[in-house]
Amino acid sequence: MATFFGEVVVAPSRAGLDEEEEAREETPEDREIRREIEKKRYRRRGRLRLEIRAREIDVLWTWQAGGCAEEPLVCSRFIVAIGRNAAAFLSSFILDSVCWEVVGVVKLWNEWCRTSSTTNVLPTDSFCLFYRLISDPTVLLCQCSCYVAEDQQFQWLEKVFGSMQKKGLQVTILSTCPVADYKTQESTLTLVSPFLKALKTKEFQEEVCCPVLEQPNIVRDLPAA
Repeated sequence: MATFFGEVVVAPSRAGLDEEEEAREETPEDREIRREIEKKRYRRRGRLRLEIRAREIDVLWTWQAGGCAEEPLVCSRFIVAIGRNAAAFLSSFILDSVCWEVVGVVKLWNEWCRTSSTTNVLPTDSFCLFYRLISDPTVLLCQCSCYVAEDQQFQWLEKVFGSMQKKGLQVTILSTCPVADYKTQESTLTLVSPFLKALKTKEFQEEVCCPVLEQPNIVRDLPAA
C-alpha cells in the first residue's frame, strides 16, 4: 500500500523461492546487510529533509535596507513576465533604457533552477528580478525567466504580493506557450505566429488590447496561479 501520492509500489512476488530458501534463518551476514540498508535509508531521508528546506523561496528588496521593511510597497501597476520569451520581450522593448532600476530579487532552488546564495541584489545572482520605474516608483516590473516548481508557486505569490499594497493594484501577466498547444478548429499550420490572446478578471474594466483567449484553452503553472 502506498504511503504517499506518487509512490511506486512493487507487488510482492514469491517466484523463484523454494521451501528451503523460505525456511532459511537470518545469518550474521544478512543482519549486517540489513543494518547497512537501514543506514542508507536514514541518510536518504536526511537529504530529503535538507532538500525540502532548500526549496524555500526568499524575496529580497533593496528598500528594506533603509528600515522600511514593515511598510508595504506602494504599487499601482505590476507587470510580470514569466518564461524566457516573455522576459526577453521585456529586456528588448521595455528595460533597454536607463529608466529602470533593480529593486528586488527572488532566490529559489529546485530541480531546474539553482540561484546564488548571496544576498546582493544583482542581475547575475538570480533569474527573477524586480525593476522599478524611476520616473514613477509605483510602476513595478518582474522578469522571471527561471522555473518555479508547483510546490513553490503559492509561496512565490505569498511572499511577492505580501510585500505590496493591494488597494488599487493592477497586475498584468505576460507568458508564452507553443502554437502546437493552442486548441482551435482550424489548422495550426495556417496560423500567423506569434499571435497574442488575453484573459482578464471581472474586476478589470479597461478594454483589452487583443482578442480574448477562446475555450477550451487554459493557462498553466505560475501564470495561472
